[in-house]
Amino acid sequence: MNWEQLLSLKRQGDTNKRLRNEQDETRLGFDVDYDRIIFSAEFRSLQDKTQVVPLSSTDFVHTRLTHSLEVSVVARSLGRKAGVKILEKHPYLTEIHGYKPNDFGAIVAAAALAHDIGNPPFGHSGEKAIGHYFKNGPGQQYKVQLESKEYQDLCDFEGNANGFKVLTQDKQGTKGGLRLSYATLGAFTKYPKESLPVKPTPHIASKKYGFFQTEKTNFSDVAAELGLKSLSAEHAQFSRHPLAFLVEAADDICYTIIDFEDGINLGLIEEDYALEYLINLVRGTINTEKYSALPSTKERVSYLRALAISTLIEDAVSIFMAHEKEILDGKFQVSILDKSKYQAQINDIIKLSIEKIYNSEEVIDKEISGFEILNQLLDRFILAVNNNYENLPTAYDKLLLKLIPDVIDVHNDSLYTRMLNVCYYVSLFSDTKAVLTYKKIKGMGF
Repeated sequence: MNWEQLLSLKRQGDTNKRLRNEQDETRLGFDVDYDRIIFSAEFRSLQDKTQVVPLSSTDFVHTRLTHSLEVSVVARSLGRKAGVKILEKHPYLTEIHGYKPNDFGAIVAAAALAHDIGNPPFGHSGEKAIGHYFKNGPGQQYKVQLESKEYQDLCDFEGNANGFKVLTQDKQGTKGGLRLSYATLGAFTKYPKESLPVKPTPHIASKKYGFFQTEKTNFSDVAAELGLKSLSAEHAQFSRHPLAFLVEAADDICYTIIDFEDGINLGLIEEDYALEYLINLVRGTINTEKYSALPSTKERVSYLRALAISTLIEDAVSIFMAHEKEILDGKFQVSILDKSKYQAQINDIIKLSIEKIYNSEEVIDKEISGFEILNQLLDRFILAVNNNYENLPTAYDKLLLKLIPDVIDVHNDSLYTRMLNVCYYVSLFSDTKAVLTYKKIKGMGF
């Protein structure tokens, strides 16, 4: 892979090539990507989607929206710092094509801003709940009517693939979805493969999948433009865009440190115990006099969090550049933070977060409720859609269909497409809308 192709400004539907040295410096194409994402309805819905503690009413807990904004800020720093070093190493990118360090920051920031845009309600348990409906619930009946990859898409419903669908699918009057640059779409796609085979290699990019069968052609077009290395033509598996490693690193840094901060502020993790973990990570940069003068737990945690994020950003950029050739060759097989010199401290923090936060009673209770809510929503809407397709809709089916916007195609001749689009529709619900719609169909809305 080469940087000139990887930094493509092309957008879906373009007939002319977009050149970097012809861009308006006051608003680059990569900056437009960020703007289009942040003004989209799908992004706004993240303000009421679970990050760690579902449906929490406290002021401390991050939603998917605040998490995404923070990840994009970290990603911008990672991209800019890496961009400086990449351009020093490959000066032709500036001298001939006009690329600048901020281009890298803009691409990585936009991709990071969108990284959770396809996640359903109730956090990662929402993905599992949708998959459960098809793998273990009433959706099992459709297996014999679907191709293996189509059924796997549904059984292993993936927020990353759903995000690519959000960003790229045609809508009524809008070809190509948000029409982002291919560089941003490439950096967004951490898992550039279809759902089967499952984890075909130990490579980090094979851990999950990045596009549904409905978007396979779209992604193949993106991969061809960017020059992503084809790893399996039969299974549409490609090497990862190098900047996807920085998007992943930004997310890893934020959920490691900021979820931990939430746990402390919520009282799920004892202050003294927690601060010791963070201090171990920033021992080389902490100003003990300044730290000791801080009057509250919240301020002490905030100071340590800022130091920790800065420390991990510098470390991640160093790792990226040390392995740049390996990354461009598609041979770097792990996440950036897996190579971190702070890996032991990171693992300690994650282990404690799993024990005290992710497995807390409040989180588990809400995940159980989320499973029931999403499975009921899928069951009712899929039945209504399929009954309508067979020209056998009940009066109740017709009422439910009125809730689904016309822009979502639930009348397609393909059973797979109809059901995937129902999943897509439900995935766009905020946590609150999911609960309210569930109550509505259960007759509890009065």
